[in-house]
Amino acid sequence: MSHPIPAPTQAPTPHFTTRIVHADRWGGAEHGAIHQPLHTSVQYGFERVEDLIAVFQGTAAGGFNYARQGTPTTAALESMLTQMEQGQGCVSFATGMAAICAVFLTLLKAGDHLVASQFVFGNTNSVLGTLADLGVEVSVVDVRDAAQVAAALRPNTRMVFVETIANPGTQIPDLEGIGALCAERGLLYVVDNTVASPYLFRPASVGAGLVVHSLSKSIAGQGDALGGAVIDTGLFDWSRYPNIFAAYRKGNPKGWGLQQVRKKGLRDMGATLSAYAAHQIALGAETLALRMERSSATALALAQWLQQHPAIARVHYPGLPSHPQHARAQQHFKAGAWLLSFELRDAAQCLPLCNRLRLPIKATGLGDTRTLIIPVAHTIFWEAGAAVRAAMDIPDGMIRLSVGLEELEDLRADFEQALA
Repeated sequence: MSHPIPAPTQAPTPHFTTRIVHADRWGGAEHGAIHQPLHTSVQYGFERVEDLIAVFQGTAAGGFNYARQGTPTTAALESMLTQMEQGQGCVSFATGMAAICAVFLTLLKAGDHLVASQFVFGNTNSVLGTLADLGVEVSVVDVRDAAQVAAALRPNTRMVFVETIANPGTQIPDLEGIGALCAERGLLYVVDNTVASPYLFRPASVGAGLVVHSLSKSIAGQGDALGGAVIDTGLFDWSRYPNIFAAYRKGNPKGWGLQQVRKKGLRDMGATLSAYAAHQIALGAETLALRMERSSATALALAQWLQQHPAIARVHYPGLPSHPQHARAQQHFKAGAWLLSFELRDAAQCLPLCNRLRLPIKATGLGDTRTLIIPVAHTIFWEAGAAVRAAMDIPDGMIRLSVGLEELEDLRADFEQALA
């Protein structure tokens, strides 16, 4: 009979990809399997009803009772993601938006105040409006300057939310300065690390308490599985957070936040990640470092080429010295990631250019193995309106590119013919 192989405990500690590709078997996959099998059961039975009660009441060390709150398959993925961010725990969700909504809706209540970046994903911006309708006060500020975050704080501020690399304009917050501010004021610092990924950047290094991911993008990487996650870095003191439900204030306070997110976000709201999707995401995660290195290198070279083209007014990519936060990107990130956007001098050519391109797929996704392209103002930020687009520095001629794994020479030749 095969047995699980224990994770190495002596130095040297395995590096990023080594830890990920061996995570399943070191975690105890059945029968020595090198990949965690799919667990599709909805119910989980117990020999003694007392054991079932212990799982329900949270006094058991582990165990599953109903798949809406998780399965062995999602738990294996959560363990992998916790390792990636070097955190203390993780809750997975059906989508990245479900993860973001779970953070906001389970940890904030009417009368609270949230400070958020003005440079956020279009759907996240829509959720901020929903929060305001529900009685949560929301201030959106230019998070590139920590002083603007400080100026927005109020006595009822509970949380600060930013994206590491903003979609689509690639703005980078003062990650370190905001982290120091949140630590000083005792605020929950939430960082959406979807674009950068745990390979390029770990938000715990700047003091984030929670990290959010759309797993569909960098981590899964192949455009065939939706998923999201919330990781607790272990840096936030939940005993000081006033919105933890009384029933969850038991045991070690380090687990209170994620327990509330899991109970209310999965048990109550039902935003559950399927075992099938969790399995696909875990497989994709094994090549995260390889994909991020390749797509970042191609994106940088393509951005450099586009920047020199006479039809292009501006290129937004953190790896370019012309990027306003280039020094910050160099300080924090291993590479610039796969996201870039550019603006045409003639905005009327925005749609025709997209149609002339043969390789990039006209699609709304991100972080795929294939390069994806979309005109921003006409699609993902159309609902936000002209005023919001202006505040986010999104002109009508902006095009967003998610760079895939194609050879640079092929992508450059395609852009050359399309821009001719």
